[in-house]
Amino acid sequence: MLMAHPAVLQNLIEQYETLRILRAEDGSQDVRRRMDDIAYTLCVSTGTCDIDAALIAARHQLPGARTEDDSVLAL
Repeated sequence: MLMAHPAVLQNLIEQYETLRILRAEDGSQDVRRRMDDIAYTLCVSTGTCDIDAALIAARHQLPGARTEDDSVLAL
């Protein structure tokens, strides 16, 4: 499997989290569509099939990630 560059993963995570906030505030179709696009890209980039697993996998691939990362508890 190809591995996405950590900078790309970091950017995708940041975009997704920003859009999640916008969706909570706005809820527009454009925001939802962009979230779906980024979720798909994160899933493909991490070899997962849902956004929660993709976010966890992406965070594990970032520099400084711990092997016993507790990011799943922060969701």
